[in-house]
Amino acid sequence: MGALSLRTAVFGGLLTLFATGVAQAQDPHRPAVGGIGSPIDAMIFYVAHGADGACGPGCADWIAAEGTVQWDTHKRLIAILDRQSGRKLPVVIHSWGPANLNVAYSLGRILRSRGVDTTAGSTEAEACRGKNEEDCFALKRPGGPLDAKLKTPDAPCDLACVLILAGGVHRSLPAGTRVLLSGMEIHNRLAPNVSEERRQGLTVRFGELYRIYLRDMGVDTELLDIIDRNSESHRQTELPASEWLRLHIVTSASL
Repeated sequence: MGALSLRTAVFGGLLTLFATGVAQAQDPHRPAVGGIGSPIDAMIFYVAHGADGACGPGCADWIAAEGTVQWDTHKRLIAILDRQSGRKLPVVIHSWGPANLNVAYSLGRILRSRGVDTTAGSTEAEACRGKNEEDCFALKRPGGPLDAKLKTPDAPCDLACVLILAGGVHRSLPAGTRVLLSGMEIHNRLAPNVSEERRQGLTVRFGELYRIYLRDMGVDTELLDIIDRNSESHRQTELPASEWLRLHIVTSASL
């Protein structure tokens, strides 16, 4: 855990890489999750229970990961994994918003170190039916378990989603999932100004770390070439399903 702890400490710092692109609208009724500065849409984790086979062959229980990856998200992931008493429940990712990518791939390393499988999807908790976002959030926040169903995500599997997904020992995406890669930019969460020289140096350094991460996870580093091009052109790239296996983003095409 020494290397993992070091990475977690570094990625909790102020200067980080964020995904560019259009953020999903926040719900003002959803409370903040973490400490000071944590936004209302910060990612939460809870255990969900569905019908047999709901999350794959022989799988009825999973950990739902919902929200925006922020500077303190890794703490909540470690906490819920520690509560599973040795069970290796798959993590189902539903991410949105301008994600902290350094934390996103530290989540992937945590998942790989725990031997956890990953996929993407939207978790629909039965207890939330007919309730507003604030009441639904209050039910999810303690960590479950909640009776639920899985469906194809209504938001694309974005760059943060892909980085977390890569940490899974076995990785899959449901048919119909949109994989949408944005670019990246340096962001200081406490101060808006970063010098251009510092920005370029950090971009190169973070890029090197991402390549190491992708290689360690068994994902083709061509993925980062696509992301780098998007950073330069300020555009997004949608990867068709045929590319998921070629780039080893997934180990199987669907649940």
